[in-house]
Amino acid sequence: MTHTDWPLWEVFVRSRRGLSHTHAGSLHASDAELALRNARDLYTRRGEGVSIWVVPSSAITASSPDEKDPFFEPAADKPYRHPTFYEIPEGVQHL
Repeated sequence: MTHTDWPLWEVFVRSRRGLSHTHAGSLHASDAELALRNARDLYTRRGEGVSIWVVPSSAITASSPDEKDPFFEPAADKPYRHPTFYEIPEGVQHL
């Protein structure tokens, strides 16, 4: 397998001040260990990261931006999922 045949990996980095991982970019690597090492060298050169995730791009399934309206529409008809739907009864403390 040549480097041009290596799978694509998506890289997520958690910064020193962050609570969650954010997508930093993509890279090609022959396996997960090499992808992790390459991600460290490429995306945390200045010591800004404390954690790195690498995920094969083929393992990610995403919704299509072209189908955003029909895909997310069913959530709009469920107002009970939002805290503004409920009223707090009198006498309830520390909710």
